[in-house]
Amino acid sequence: MNISQIEKKSLKNARQVIRRVLSTTIENPNNPDSLSFFQADTYRFCFLMNFMYEFFEENEISQEYAISLVPKKFASRIKRLQVLKQAVQLGYIIEKSSEVDKRRRMYYPSEILLNDFIAYADISSAFNLKDSQS
Repeated sequence: MNISQIEKKSLKNARQVIRRVLSTTIENPNNPDSLSFFQADTYRFCFLMNFMYEFFEENEISQEYAISLVPKKFASRIKRLQVLKQAVQLGYIIEKSSEVDKRRRMYYPSEILLNDFIAYADISSAFNLKDSQS
């Protein structure tokens, strides 16, 4: 298949998705540190998207659940745990002991990450709206 065989609408949609993702992530000069951290590699970005989705769905996120959010093919267990711990150290994710079992750790986005992610979602949505009008 070559470009001439792709429907114009599909080609337009593909270009819009690419432009929106690049404009709101890698090419965004105003990217906050929290999002830059999670956009540094594929695993981190997938983790961020899954972590925030689970948070918005109001699911409890334990350590085991957090590191299982992204398939093993993207990172070893050690890397997945290191990224989680690093995000906690940087203040992007909050670690608390469970109310039920004090040995169990629960994770939540920090206020910084939550605010940065909401702003990112709003910007991405604005790009989507702008693209659909053109």
